[in-house]
Amino acid sequence: MAQHLWQRLTPSCCQQGKCFNFSHLQVSKGNKESPIMTFAPDLTERLARARADLRMGVPVVVCDGDVAGLVCAAETLTAERLADLAGMDAVLAITNHRATTLKVAAYDGDLARVILPKSADISWVQAMADPTDDLRSPMKGPFKTAREGSAVVHRAGIALTKASRLLPACVVVALEDGLAFAAQHDLTRLDAETALATDFSPLDPVISAKLPLDVSEAGRLHIFRPEDGGEEHYAVEIGHPDRAASVLTRLHSACFTGDLLGSLKCDCGPQLRGAMAQMGAEGAGVLLYLNQEGRGIGLANKMRAYSLQDQGFDTVEANHRLGFADDERDFRIGAEILRKLGFSQVRLLTNNPAKVAKLEGSGLTVTQRVPLKVGENSHNTAYLATKAAKSGHLL
Repeated sequence: MAQHLWQRLTPSCCQQGKCFNFSHLQVSKGNKESPIMTFAPDLTERLARARADLRMGVPVVVCDGDVAGLVCAAETLTAERLADLAGMDAVLAITNHRATTLKVAAYDGDLARVILPKSADISWVQAMADPTDDLRSPMKGPFKTAREGSAVVHRAGIALTKASRLLPACVVVALEDGLAFAAQHDLTRLDAETALATDFSPLDPVISAKLPLDVSEAGRLHIFRPEDGGEEHYAVEIGHPDRAASVLTRLHSACFTGDLLGSLKCDCGPQLRGAMAQMGAEGAGVLLYLNQEGRGIGLANKMRAYSLQDQGFDTVEANHRLGFADDERDFRIGAEILRKLGFSQVRLLTNNPAKVAKLEGSGLTVTQRVPLKVGENSHNTAYLATKAAKSGHLL
């Protein structure tokens, strides 16, 4: 079993002896040896590695002091790796939103730790995490839920799956020695504190170049890259806005379906084009294009939400059934980009008062909320009504 588990959890290149530990490399210079060079990743780099591993289906080890757990993303867990966990005390960590849907007691408040039945197979795990087939094949209990001991590692696991744009659910197995287990199987090890940190990653400007646009020939595109390896974000500067004045600004979250495909299920595309047209008409403005698709849950999960909407759930209910909050976006990213561009006050193009509050909470001054009511059609009337009723949008 130990050999079998090692083969399942360890990358093939390391099984073949092709991996090297560069952290002990020394370089000779003449008759002197230089100080030991370290290539070990720092906390930010280790976090990025953990996200990438989970997306590929590779488990990671999360430690919280003397407590450690093997964390496997439910969405990418394979039947082979699940079989390797047979005989171990495994639980499925799900958010309180998903637990409410499944009628599972969330004794830890924000999450529930469901004990995996001995008969649980990969279909059971994925059905617990993914609500797409809830109505056709409802999960049947009773479910046994853990309520003793710490849930910090499980909470960190859910945070990692969210940051990986996966379904917020993970299988967790307690480990006696997380450090040794991670080293033995060549797995990424991460402290729970790092995974749960709420500070967003610093953003570094990458490049800025002129970009003539149909709304203004005086256009410029700025690219910003997070240091944690996350997706890049963009700032479209129209005209030559005065840094000392209040600039017309739009914080626009990426919407592949609306912005590029012209989807009628939302008003995103018309808002994007309407905001740029208004900035062009005024002669100056800044549009931030933030890669936080689907209110921060990613395109795949947004499509899952659309599938649930087709079953009769509204946009907020769909997010909750998936295990997400109403809105998972981080608008501090936009505030940081604006500051790095030299702006401190804005006239914000938005129908969402919460966005105004979050920008102001990040240290910017919003001198005016400018309405942007465009794009309503027969396909998105209910969607817009839900945004008004449940999310406070002024429509």
